[in-house]
Amino acid sequence: MDTNAELTSPDALDALPDAIAAAAFRRLVRHLRHRHDAQNIDLMGLAGFCRNCLADWINDAGAGLDKAAAREVIHGLPAAEWKARYQTDATEEQLARMAESVKRNAPGH
Repeated sequence: MDTNAELTSPDALDALPDAIAAAAFRRLVRHLRHRHDAQNIDLMGLAGFCRNCLADWINDAGAGLDKAAAREVIHGLPAAEWKARYQTDATEEQLARMAESVKRNAPGH
């Protein structure tokens, strides 16, 4: 099978072996664990997702965890502890940017 042809399918992401996709996902999560300065509100404002979204997505994919346990998997510690250590108060500008970004993620947009 031609690997290049497989990767140019309608969505080449689906052609990636699960082990590779999982390794990339774990690297992303560990990167976010290291970059505490990347606040969830800023991630939401820029990209429309944050650590909490990743926790929801692992459950959507079948992890079967409660919300707190899923967030602990992503944060690397209980979410309340992460917030106490690293989360800063959101500014009006950050909240506005997040609201605009969330609108762009709405179905049909």
